[in-house]
Amino acid sequence: MPHRKRKICVVITARPSYSRIRTALGAIQSHPDLELQLVVAASALLDRYGSAVQAIERDGFRVDERVYMVLEGENLVTSAKSTGIGLSELATVFDNRKPDAVVTVADRYETLATAVAASYMNIPVVHVQGGEVTGSVDEKVRHAVTKLSNLHLVSTEKARERVLRLGEPADTVIVTGCPSIDIAADVAARPAMDFDPFEKYGGVGPKADLSGGYLVVMQHPVTTEYDEARAQVEETLDAVTGFGLPVLWFWPNADAGSDGTSKGIRVYREREQPKHFHLFRNMFPEDFLRLLLHSTAIVGNSSVAIRECSFLGVPAVNIGSRQQGRERGGNVIDVGHDRQAITDAIHAHLRRGRAPADRLYGDGRAGARIADCLATAALTVEKRMTY
Repeated sequence: MPHRKRKICVVITARPSYSRIRTALGAIQSHPDLELQLVVAASALLDRYGSAVQAIERDGFRVDERVYMVLEGENLVTSAKSTGIGLSELATVFDNRKPDAVVTVADRYETLATAVAASYMNIPVVHVQGGEVTGSVDEKVRHAVTKLSNLHLVSTEKARERVLRLGEPADTVIVTGCPSIDIAADVAARPAMDFDPFEKYGGVGPKADLSGGYLVVMQHPVTTEYDEARAQVEETLDAVTGFGLPVLWFWPNADAGSDGTSKGIRVYREREQPKHFHLFRNMFPEDFLRLLLHSTAIVGNSSVAIRECSFLGVPAVNIGSRQQGRERGGNVIDVGHDRQAITDAIHAHLRRGRAPADRLYGDGRAGARIADCLATAALTVEKRMTY
């Protein structure tokens, strides 16, 4: 009788989700006991958020299903409704594909839709990056997905401890590290900046001479503070454009408040016409990390500043509450939404220099560990609480 492979359905819903799972996709695809089913959904399909699906296909992965589920508006109502649409559409996908397990990543509203749909269909749910602490609604979503999940592949020991405190059995909670660190490890081993970001990715704004240093900025709206998004981004804009270094700014995620963030950026560019200010929608993960590795600092509130940049030793100025409570290395300075505090933090990094590499989030082998766990774990929908 021929050997039956386990069918593992991985759902990717946003630009950062892909970098968080890419090396695991490769390991699943090449594993002799696994069959990859790849679903790309939500903002990962949309051009204005960087069309992550193009990077996925460029990397040689076949997209089995595409799920369009994002309502226009980027507010609290559309986020809730998009979750409902995703739940409905993903249930149809899972019914057609009949996977042995569904993998969902991190803490976005689409992650919740994935976990709910699979749970109600008695399909084991595998959660990658559970047990972490952050600000905004993301933490609620992350912990809710933990309770819906049957296998927990976490990034750190502290994350494992939190999942255990939520009542999950110890044999279902495994520290694998974060797959995005696998990419960072490859970049650290081959750090040469071997591309021109302006030529390769276009973007909006004048080209700049990057040889004297530059700032990378990635600032997303905070869902629990979405009505403050424009005022918050204006503080950052004033700080980084007034600092005197070229600014490479990346477009925000599709979250409630992103219209305010985006409008703040557009109005500022038109009003101030800052020199050496360039906007990008997206980059392939390796290129983005090489750009970060050679930067003066990253500014904003993206988890890449906490995770990959801790491994690479890139100075990071983390603004506001979005990453509140997340484990961080010595590369991070935390500040509020205040232009002077942001400027002071960048100066402090210049005085301190680069931080040492920190393996807090992994050692570069998470993808292979995740595939091995998916091949060998007892995948079951039974929940054994250990309260």
